[in-house]
This record gives sequence, structure tokens and C-alpha cells, in this order.
Amino acid sequence: MAGILIIAHAPFATALRECVAHIYGGLPARIGVIDVTADCDPVEIVALAHQEIERLKEENGALVMTDMFGATPSNIAGRLATLPDVRVVTGVNLPMLVRAVCYRATPLDTLVDKALAGATKGIHTIGPSTPPPVAPIASDADCIPALPPDSALDASGKVDGR
Repeated sequence: MAGILIIAHAPFATALRECVAHIYGGLPARIGVIDVTADCDPVEIVALAHQEIERLKEENGALVMTDMFGATPSNIAGRLATLPDVRVVTGVNLPMLVRAVCYRATPLDTLVDKALAGATKGIHTIGPSTPPPVAPIASDADCIPALPPDSALDASGKVDGR
């Protein structure tokens, strides 16, 4: 499974990771964050980002997600794009991240496509006449569950009886 590194303006990266932990009932393995503060030293953060990629990278690589193209976190993340088996996407939002966590076992380029689709398909206008969603972003058949490291599937295929 691909590792995921979120690099964003503080405290957005940590907040996204906490949302994933809430959604999955625990934090899936190999998800790292770097919150970039206004007074950070970009050279130090680039070095930290390289260390995090080495720590998180799996057999199919790593996906780096950052918040806003052209800002400091994006510029730091862009330095990682030249590394082998690392892809960088900007504009991270929660639907994008959930989709990325869901498809971490796919090839890296497929993972990028799934994450980008999650980002755009997760944006809607809601009003009084908006019909309810017809289907979730990903069906159970499409999504490979991302389990917390200490979870196990029981005989029924559910996580710890859930």
C-alpha cells in the first residue's frame, strides 16, 4: 500500500489526519503529516519531508497531498515530485484524502486518478431542491478498506464485529 504524506498550512494537515482517524475508527498505517507554520524554515521542512517519505513509502510508493498550489507547503511538496515512486497532488480536501486512503493498494498512478476523482466528485452545491445522493463516492466493491494497524476482520468480514 502506498504511504500518504499530507503537507499543508498548520493545522490543516493534522486536522485532515484526525478526520481520517474519526472516519475509519482509528488511524490507518503509513499516513504522515507536516503542518507548515508561518515562521518555518523551508529548508528544514524539505529535509523533514524527505525523511517522512522514506518512513512512509511502501512497495507501490507514496502519495504527497498538499493544500494550495503555489503556497509554501506546495512548494515544499513539489521538491518531492522528482523522487522515484512519489506523486504529488495539490488542492487536498477530505473527499480526496478519504478516496486516497481507500485506494492505497492500487498502482500509484491509479491512486492519483482515484484521489483526484474523489476531490472533484466531493464538491456539490446543496440547496432546498438538491436530491439526496444516489450512491456513495465508492462502493464497498470498489474500495479496499484501510484498517487501523491493530484491527482485524472477523469471520463475517467486518472490522472487530462492526
